[in-house]
Amino acid sequence: MTHHYEGPDLIVRKIEVGTMENNVYVLECPETHDAFVVDGCFETEKILEGADGANVVGILQTHGHMDHVQALPELKERLGVPVHAHTGDDYPIEVDVQLNDGDELKLGNRTVSVLHTPGHTPGGTCFLIGKHLISGDTLFPGGPGNTWGNKDAFEQIIGSIESKLFVLPDETAVYPGHGNDTKIGAEKPHLQEWIDRGW
Repeated sequence: MTHHYEGPDLIVRKIEVGTMENNVYVLECPETHDAFVVDGCFETEKILEGADGANVVGILQTHGHMDHVQALPELKERLGVPVHAHTGDDYPIEVDVQLNDGDELKLGNRTVSVLHTPGHTPGGTCFLIGKHLISGDTLFPGGPGNTWGNKDAFEQIIGSIESKLFVLPDETAVYPGHGNDTKIGAEKPHLQEWIDRGW
């Protein structure tokens, strides 16, 4: 398959699955071809096809919402690899590796940094490799993930974005859980607009 991004720093495969246009990502070390699959959303076979040729060593979950875990049990069984997730969310299967803010995960010759970004869900998590951010449902082009009118959750997700994501370099690529990519520098100027509108 055509790689969504391919460079000396990282290979990113982007697989759109399900009726909610969920994005599943395969993050691959260019030298070792070790890879993480991010979010077991839907369509196990399509995910496995998208990861073909990579040595998948684990599944990372950005959060536990229904549309991000439908394929997770079968995906784990088929791949035979551990599931990594924050314990703030519930999952349909046992989580093998509990993630905490600031954790670093080895991926071949690369390091994946774990950013706990609650708000959309209590266990919401983003993953950073160099200039690449997997933002889950925390940050999208045009604003934060849905907090369904919950004022506390909205304040929490804004705080997460401001303190964890908008401190990253402007050129950092953002790969969200649905839809198109963006960059930190494209979204950061709009923070106050999001705060003013309240969603």
